[in-house]
Amino acid sequence: MRAQVTRDNLMSERIRIKDIAKMADVSVGTVDRVIHGRSGVSEASRKRVEEILKQLDYQPNMYASALASNKKYAFACLLPMHQKGEYWTDVESGIHEAVETYSDFNVSVLLSYYDPYDYHSFAEASGSILEQEPDGVMFAPTAPQYTKPFTDGLTERNIPYIYIDSNIKEEPALSFFGQNSHQSGYFAARMLMLLAGEDAKEIVIFRKINEGIVGSNQQERREIGFREYMQKHHPACHILGLDLHAKRDSEDSQMLDDFFRKHPTVKNGITFNSKVYVIGEYLQKKQITGFNLMGYDLLQRNVDCLMQGSISFLIAQQPRLQGFDGIKVLCEHLILKKEIARENFMPIDLLTKENIEFYINND
Repeated sequence: MRAQVTRDNLMSERIRIKDIAKMADVSVGTVDRVIHGRSGVSEASRKRVEEILKQLDYQPNMYASALASNKKYAFACLLPMHQKGEYWTDVESGIHEAVETYSDFNVSVLLSYYDPYDYHSFAEASGSILEQEPDGVMFAPTAPQYTKPFTDGLTERNIPYIYIDSNIKEEPALSFFGQNSHQSGYFAARMLMLLAGEDAKEIVIFRKINEGIVGSNQQERREIGFREYMQKHHPACHILGLDLHAKRDSEDSQMLDDFFRKHPTVKNGITFNSKVYVIGEYLQKKQITGFNLMGYDLLQRNVDCLMQGSISFLIAQQPRLQGFDGIKVLCEHLILKKEIARENFMPIDLLTKENIEFYINND
């Protein structure tokens, strides 16, 4: 005689496979095969087990199942090329931390890199990843038209992928981790104008560009948000621009000399990339004071300039957390079968020399 099944008499106890087997009058192995969709079960037994599972609203312990399976998971991560200590170094730290955290699931990550100022570099690196056919992918996308062949290839192969740093809504990923770039730029304009004052006549946007390429969708969207705020609230303020060479840093100082010689009254500026220290260190070297400068990210050279006063504000976006959470979500989706949120926005943290120490100590 099979036991009467009710949820109430089991709510306070953890439901085990052997309990279900007893209720269905079948072996533990039969229940396990039904739960995991394996063959070797008669139709009558399968229906009986499935009926009990439905009545109990049974959710299998995917964590234990994953550990027991001993399956290996290979992930691929594609990031922009960078030097040690730059923004993407912290993203890598988060990735390595996640791999260690989920080491029980036999997770490995292969890191690949592309030149953010060369679309062909992205195509080549992403093509190599498609050939590897990993279990999941996390990457920082380039321009949408050059990202699409990669995402199409991943979709065709049924490989889930995560965006970090920059989102492409036209090609939706399993999930995205990063700031709302447009909102971040809008916010940055508001903060800069608090420094500049209502009567500011001109500001400058500093960029790092190579052959017309900014190198990041996120930077472009930040500038769009910035200009939207300025047009709405300060339409009379003239926005100047200075495009520094992304791959010829030795020319920065001369280009900045020429700019400030031509525009001696400009007292407010911003850059939407992580190398605001280029301008901050220049201001220190030339002993230029009274210039309100704003930028992004907690590179050590940026922080040094902030502490020394040549940078007024930095906006941080938690790159280490982006790297960690991207790998975490791939594990939760593929291994633990969890529901995944489509967009995960990082906070827009405004940092000054007064609060930077707390932020670094708690990063």
